[in-house]
Amino acid sequence: MEDLNLSDFLVLAAAGMFVLGYLIINQIMLRTMLLIGTMLYIWYYAVVDETPLWPAIWASAATGTANMIGLLSLLYRGSTWAIPNKYRDIYVQFDLLPPGDFRKLMRAAHRAMKPAGFQLTREGSRVNTLYYVIDGEVEVAKSGSRFSIPEGIFVGEVAYLTGNRASASTYLTRDSDVLEWEVAMLKQRAARDPRFRLAMDAMISLDLAGKVSRAGSPVQLQKGAKLNADTVSPLAAVNAMDA
Repeated sequence: MEDLNLSDFLVLAAAGMFVLGYLIINQIMLRTMLLIGTMLYIWYYAVVDETPLWPAIWASAATGTANMIGLLSLLYRGSTWAIPNKYRDIYVQFDLLPPGDFRKLMRAAHRAMKPAGFQLTREGSRVNTLYYVIDGEVEVAKSGSRFSIPEGIFVGEVAYLTGNRASASTYLTRDSDVLEWEVAMLKQRAARDPRFRLAMDAMISLDLAGKVSRAGSPVQLQKGAKLNADTVSPLAAVNAMDA
C-alpha cells in the first residue's frame, strides 16, 4: 500500500464509484456515481503514463456524455419544468404522477371547453374517446334511471381498458373544461411506449379507486337504508364506470 501513487488511487476510486453505482437502485444516484467514476477514469488515463491515453480518454468521455444526457433527462422528468404551461393548473389533480409522465399524457390529450348537454358516451355504442372532466358534473342515464357524478373523473375508462361498449349514456350538465384522448391513438401509443401505458394505467387506477371509495356501504344497503341523491350517485357511478 505504501507504493501506491496518484494513478493507483484514481483507478481504485473510479472502480469504487462504479461498484457503488451498481449497488444503488435509484437511477439518479446510480448515474451520478457512474459519472464520478468516469471522470476519475479520465483523470487516471491522463496521468498514468507520460503521454495521456487519448483513445481511452475519448471513449470514456463519450460514455460519460451519454450518461450525463440520461441524468439530465431524469432530473428534467422529475421537475415541474416538464409540465406544459397550459396544464399546470390541473397537475394538482394528478400529482401522484411524476411531472415527466404527466407531460407524456398531456401531450397526447386535447383540452377544450364543452357545452352543457354535450354527450360523452352513448349506451350500447363503442367508446372512441376517453374523457376526463376537469370541472362540472356528469349526468348518467342507464337502464331508465338518471343520476349525477361529480367532476374530476374519467368517463369511458373501463370501456377503454376492456374494449367493451358503453353501458350508459353520459352528458355534461353545464359548460365544462374537458380533457379528451382518442382511444385508438392511446392504444397505439401504449403499445409502443411502456412508460406511457403505466402512466395512463396509474391515472385510471387512481380514478377507479376514488369512485369505489365514494361508494356507500353495502351493509347499509342490505339493511334497507333509504337512498338519497348523495348515496345513489356514487354507488351508481361505480356500477357505470365503463360509461
